[in-house]
This record gives sequence, C-alpha cells and structure tokens, in this order.
Amino acid sequence: MKIEGVFQAKGTAQQIWDILLRPGTLAACVPGAQKIEATDATTYDCLMKQSVGPISVKLQFIVKITEMDPPTHIKAVGAGEALGKMGTFSMALEVNIREIPDGSVEIIYVTDVNLVGKLATFGERIMRAKAKTESEAFGANLQKALQIAVV
Repeated sequence: MKIEGVFQAKGTAQQIWDILLRPGTLAACVPGAQKIEATDATTYDCLMKQSVGPISVKLQFIVKITEMDPPTHIKAVGAGEALGKMGTFSMALEVNIREIPDGSVEIIYVTDVNLVGKLATFGERIMRAKAKTESEAFGANLQKALQIAVV
C-alpha cells in the first residue's frame, strides 16, 4: 500500500533534517512512538503503539537509512512485527525537504507498506485514513519541535 503526503512547516531544511535524524526529538514528533533509539549511524530500533478503532497494537521494528543527501533527501527501509502475533510488516520510505520562498519548508513523503497477517485485515481504506491522521499529528508535533529548537 502506497501512502503519499505533503505538509509544510516554518523553518529551514537544515532544522527539519536535524529533527528527523535525532532520535529523541523524532520520537517526540511521531504519534505513538514509545522508543526510537539509534543502534548505529543509520539504524534505529523502534517501538510504537497505534490504535485503529477499538484495536490497539504495539509495533516493534528496525529502520535502516539507505540513502541520504543532507539536508533535503532521505530514503529508509524497515521491517518488524506487531507484538501479540498480529502480523509482520515491511516498509520503504522516501522523504524530500524543499525550502519555499515564504520561509517555510515543504516535506514530501512516500511510504510503501506491506502488511501480513491480522494487520492486513484492517483494510486499505482504514489504514489510509489512519495514516492521514498520523501524518497531520506528526506535522503539528514537528512544528512544535521547531519552535522549541528556535527559542
């Protein structure tokens, strides 16, 4: 399932880049993130809790950065499982950051997610709606983190 989106934030490409690559501030921006720890310069160990309707799931996964062009482009792949035998998933992510003339940046992302097991039974429509909600929350949290970083 391919999920794409664009959002804007006030700040510079470098400020966004710094937040995206710093596990502590990134974890504060990602809705449901319980842990994002760097295990080396390009690998992150993650634990997230997400809810879809009445069902709650914890996702444990590893993300590996495969391509970087600071401060405007990053590609990563990840794989993991939903704890409690709910299934497994893999994903590929590409993020591009573009400064725009009004002093903001545009963050463009494309994620390709593959779900297996009970996770896949939620259906694409429900997963897309959840992804849109989480993306909006991430954008709002990122803007807050940028305001704190500038102060």
